[in-house]
Amino acid sequence: MTTIFAKPAFHFRHFQQSLKSKSSSTNKTEASLWSHQIVDPNSDFVNRWNYVFLLTCLVSLFIDPLYFYVPFVSDQACMSTDDEAANKITVFRSLNDVFYFLHIFMKFRTAFVAPSSRVFGRGELVMDPRQIAIRYLKTDFIVDFTAALPLPQIVIKYVIPAAKKKGSGHAKSTLALIVLIQYIPRLFVIFPLNQQIIKTTGFIAKTAWAGAAYNLLLYMLASHVAGASWYVASIGRQFSCWSNECQKEHDAVPPCIIDFLDCSSTEYGYVRNYWRNSTKVLAKCDAINDKDTGFKFGIFADAFTNNVATSTFLDKYLYCLWWGLRNMSSYGQNLNTSTYLGETLFSIAICIIGLILFAQLIGNIQTYCKSMTVKIEEWRIRKRDTEEWMKHRQLPEDLQERVRRFDQYKWLATRGVKEEDILQDLPLDLRHQIQRHLCLNLVRRVPFFAQMDDQLLGAICERLVSSLSIMGTYIVREGDHVNEMLFIIRGQLESSTTNGGRSGFFNSITLGPSDFCGEELLTWALLPNSTQLPASTRTVRTLTEVEAFALRAEDLKFFAVQFKRLHSMKLQHAFRYYSHQWRTWGACFIQAAWRRYRKKKLENELSLQESYYFTQDPNDEDYYDEQSFEDAGPEQPLVDSGSRGSQQLGATILAKRFAHNTKRGIEQQKIQMSDSSSSLKMPKLFKPDEPDFSAE
Repeated sequence: MTTIFAKPAFHFRHFQQSLKSKSSSTNKTEASLWSHQIVDPNSDFVNRWNYVFLLTCLVSLFIDPLYFYVPFVSDQACMSTDDEAANKITVFRSLNDVFYFLHIFMKFRTAFVAPSSRVFGRGELVMDPRQIAIRYLKTDFIVDFTAALPLPQIVIKYVIPAAKKKGSGHAKSTLALIVLIQYIPRLFVIFPLNQQIIKTTGFIAKTAWAGAAYNLLLYMLASHVAGASWYVASIGRQFSCWSNECQKEHDAVPPCIIDFLDCSSTEYGYVRNYWRNSTKVLAKCDAINDKDTGFKFGIFADAFTNNVATSTFLDKYLYCLWWGLRNMSSYGQNLNTSTYLGETLFSIAICIIGLILFAQLIGNIQTYCKSMTVKIEEWRIRKRDTEEWMKHRQLPEDLQERVRRFDQYKWLATRGVKEEDILQDLPLDLRHQIQRHLCLNLVRRVPFFAQMDDQLLGAICERLVSSLSIMGTYIVREGDHVNEMLFIIRGQLESSTTNGGRSGFFNSITLGPSDFCGEELLTWALLPNSTQLPASTRTVRTLTEVEAFALRAEDLKFFAVQFKRLHSMKLQHAFRYYSHQWRTWGACFIQAAWRRYRKKKLENELSLQESYYFTQDPNDEDYYDEQSFEDAGPEQPLVDSGSRGSQQLGATILAKRFAHNTKRGIEQQKIQMSDSSSSLKMPKLFKPDEPDFSAE
């Protein structure tokens, strides 16, 4: 028994181990495949990543200048650093650097188009990881890697504390912040990224307002960098003045030591206080009274006269941002510079960069705003040209008003978009699917089309064209050729007929949504040898603005030839039921049949009355009435004896009765003729031509 159960258990454990090994191997294979996967540069995943990384780059360009606000001037006439703000900025900067390293990894896994294959079409993608890596290392790797290095974190964490321990003071601290020159490669990363997004999608922002906001954000970013640079340059200018004056008092009593300018130097407490009360360094480096001193602060004086250098982080950031916006938009016209070379070069850079960026901002915003109103401007120009043409051709005022109403209605319905041109540029299959999506539900609302299958409805949707008509427009007149069949979606039409111009006849009906007109065209299309377009039996005029779909004659002929389903008896009955022409014929046919029935009934009643007179008994008391005696005349004997006398009397009575009935019939015929001449005669309407329907 043990051997029987032990062997299956062993196999079961072996099976579990094999499953675990297979699952682990599968996971490893998937992980290895994911890590070695090469992505298409035009795929949706790469496009989304490019947008995410572009946003990350903008955030990093905003974070880096915040390091310039770390140094500040204390109330104790010394310089210090805001360590709390520096730590917060470093955390955000470190999180942002992760995206740069991810972008480098993405560039190693993104294919590229071989330059030799761009002769025709999109080109051939190179999927070899080795060739991708070699190409990336030769082109953009150096810039991307330099932009991804955490240099500010290293400076804040290691360089500045080491410089303070060696006694270099804030001279090296200020110089250490220049390491933020890493801002330049980060700025250059954005340009190829923008080009890649535009090359792939065709635009940076999908809407005009988003594009204008994007350009405004770039201008605000430039103003942010300018304000932060002005602030750190102001701090450096103040420290430069203090250093120069301190060197002049090096031999004074008490002597000026450069470490006195550092608020973190606590070992010179009593000596520094004594020096502070007796030194002239602070008075000679006062930006408020710089006219009395030999040191000129120039454009950096506002940082000290307005107490910007001693304010909180948020206050000095907002003030510097305003300073950058003001001088970038005015091209530096408000700057009062000194003869200091660095100040002059900074002012020149502000002027040139502000002029370029402001011109680009205005141009891009104007372009985006113009793209929003380009259709309105085209419609306005077309409307102006139409007005000039109508005045030149001296059209009547009513025609001019109808043209204006049609242009206005077409603009409200389409907003200037030409749907036919858009669909014409699309592939055939995509065009068919769009037409089915736009028209299928609307076409099914027409009862006649509801009887058709999806294949025939899909073919009809592909060839339907939209039709817009204003109030009072004649779609077709009676007797004109019918060249399209109209299926109403919105609005009302009046369909009237005079039966070929017959006097005294007029029939009018109102067509609404789900109705159709031009049914003569369907009869024409189903005839095998029909060539000439049929004539319309009705006049169709719009009562309101009408939106409809039109099916042209050649398209309807195509359906009749290609789809035998159109010849079915079911569609024949549906066509007759919903056709207003057949309904009018049916109503007139019923009226004519009713009148024939009334006439026949009247004739039967007259014949019954005549037979009543013939079958009446001469022995009745009422037989010889007063009228009979009057008709007999004075010479006619009333009573005669014998059989001969009775026969003559019977013949006379019959002759008188026949004459009396004949006279009464003539009088009734005259009355009927006079009544019929005054009333409307029912014309003989011909039934509409039946199409050549064959059995299913």
